[in-house]
Amino acid sequence: MSTFFTENAWIIPLIPFAAFVIMTAMGKGWGKSGAWLGTAASFASFVFSLCLAFERLSGNAPDFSKQIDWIQIGQLKLTAGFEVTNLSTMMLVVVTLVGFLVNLYSQGYMAKDERISTFFAYVALFTSSMLGLVLADNLLTFYIFWELVGVCSFLLVGFWYQKPEAKAAAKKAFIVTRIGDLGLLIAILLLFWYMPGHALDFTALHNVFDTQSGVISTGITTLIALLIFLGAVGKSGQFPLHVWLPDAMEGPTPISALIHAATMVAAGVFLVARTFDIFEASQVAMHTVAIIGAFTAIFAATIGLAQNDIKRVLAYSTVSQLGYMMLALGVGSVGGAMFHLFTHAFFKALLFLGAGSVIHSVHTQDIRQMGGLGGKMKITAWTFGIGALALSGIPPFSGFWSKDAILAAALEKQPLLFAVGVIAAFFTALYMARLFFLVFAGKPKEERPAKESSAVMTIPLIVLAALAIVAGFVDTPFNGWFSSWMLGGEAEHHASGLVMIVSAAAGLLGIYIGWLMFARGTIRRDAISSRAPGLVSLLERKYYIDEFYHAVFVKPLHGLGKLLELFDHYVVDGVVRASGYSVAALGRLNSRLQNGQVQAYALTAVIGIVILILAVAGRRFW
Repeated sequence: MSTFFTENAWIIPLIPFAAFVIMTAMGKGWGKSGAWLGTAASFASFVFSLCLAFERLSGNAPDFSKQIDWIQIGQLKLTAGFEVTNLSTMMLVVVTLVGFLVNLYSQGYMAKDERISTFFAYVALFTSSMLGLVLADNLLTFYIFWELVGVCSFLLVGFWYQKPEAKAAAKKAFIVTRIGDLGLLIAILLLFWYMPGHALDFTALHNVFDTQSGVISTGITTLIALLIFLGAVGKSGQFPLHVWLPDAMEGPTPISALIHAATMVAAGVFLVARTFDIFEASQVAMHTVAIIGAFTAIFAATIGLAQNDIKRVLAYSTVSQLGYMMLALGVGSVGGAMFHLFTHAFFKALLFLGAGSVIHSVHTQDIRQMGGLGGKMKITAWTFGIGALALSGIPPFSGFWSKDAILAAALEKQPLLFAVGVIAAFFTALYMARLFFLVFAGKPKEERPAKESSAVMTIPLIVLAALAIVAGFVDTPFNGWFSSWMLGGEAEHHASGLVMIVSAAAGLLGIYIGWLMFARGTIRRDAISSRAPGLVSLLERKYYIDEFYHAVFVKPLHGLGKLLELFDHYVVDGVVRASGYSVAALGRLNSRLQNGQVQAYALTAVIGIVILILAVAGRRFW
């Protein structure tokens, strides 16, 4: 069996990185030529990843890893390398496919931006960093690419830095995710300290924690798992570090699709799946992941009900769906979590790119100012509708099968969390129905010259819509081939007719109520706001989490910063200035003594001699 693509998988992240280097060297004046280079590089990476997937699909392909010696200090040796597994292969295909479609879409969306070449250079580096993260064979190299992904997100979210909101969102994303990154760094340091031979590669982690040999105590294992999860909470926007993700909508819409579908937010889920043996060794960590995931799913879904910015609705939808993935991991279903990550990448990229098509046409993001766009933007409307049905978990669309796998696993392990997941599924369908009907149905609220986007923007929508329909069939309750191949073991069987009926009913009920309220008008749109305005205000203000953080953390830290600034100015700088003034004063005094007058020098010498005589001869009298 040929293993050419497996052995040379390191080329996949190298291709977009080379494109980034070339575009950076050529400068922003390269214009659309740089854009096409970035698109071509992303396509080449996708083709290579697809060839790798076909190679590993043919037969029982073993995992492959290759390392080089990186740093050696005495007996300590650090290595860097890459590892190819079926799980990483799946991630490579998803990241490169979505990355290519986003690049192609951006040819139209960013066509008039004067920094288009810079944009594509950042996207290329972002994609390369994510691909490097997926292929990393140990936690140290993983962490390097993890931080590169964070830096790239800062550059892309703040790409339109002329807007104060974009700059603020970029700083917020960078600072909030640093909290989680610190947790991950401490976890890596603890593993380095406690692991036999200071090994940090994933194979060694599996061997130590899977056997539960007692090399590392349960308490330390729990601490390490929770710190790793803290890193995942930051990157994947889980409560309470979710606040950066909706604000990241200030970046260009193609970046929203890339971040929310296949790259940055997926990194946290992938991290927990990659280190799952550590979590399995601690029941406390598993319960924590499940509870945080379930709470995040319903928490974000309720907020999505009251948002009026089309991208923010989808952003809170992403937070909620990531909560589902963490719930799956917490109840032990790695296959369910990664399967939902797989399907979510397609329908969420579709929804964001569809939203970008709408924004590009009507030049507003407020859904209250839209309406009736379905007749003018038929391709966008139909593909967006498919994405909405997939996200809502309506059979036979892909989201139904992956969400069903999570809910079935939750019912088996934690029935209460299953109930939370079903309620969140109902809310998901309701806010997506609200979004779709307000944007595409009814009559236009204002006369806007809406028209369908160009082919370079609609072709990715069509491709993603097709994937949102068929992607779920790779792993159904009747055939668990995908999870079996991906995890290299027996398929996870969480089939439940009850779960399929309940989850589908929850989705259909949400869409039906949304249709009655926002399309047919049978239920007044202000039926809830008129009776419970406080509740609606609470949801619109996102439970005042941002205000709470501002009052408890931001303002005190600003105050502390001001105090430190005053201390630096008046104490530290004061000591420096006093030293300078003293030396200058001493210099001025010395310059007055050294004035060139002989009589002054003679007087100084006499005074010195008198002082010396008094000091020596006068000792007998003291």
